[in-house]
Amino acid sequence: MLHAYLLITVENSASILQQTQLLISRLERLSADSIWAHRASGVRGALLRSLEKLDQAQRGDEIPLEEICQLQTALDVGFSILVKAAKELL
Repeated sequence: MLHAYLLITVENSASILQQTQLLISRLERLSADSIWAHRASGVRGALLRSLEKLDQAQRGDEIPLEEICQLQTALDVGFSILVKAAKELL
């Protein structure tokens, strides 16, 4: 699968930070009864670790490509879990 990897700069790190925080918040709200809640907890952990790296980007520090790839994957998986959890409710 081909990804359009994030280019994290000082200018867009605030936007990516907000998106990551919003996704973490939404994943926390999944019902414990959902089959997706357990998976969501692991993704939340990865996203929380990525928040620290985004903080560094806002200060002008460089983020290793591996960290950017991990953030992109965590965002992709997190949004996928939200979609699947929503479909479960229907």
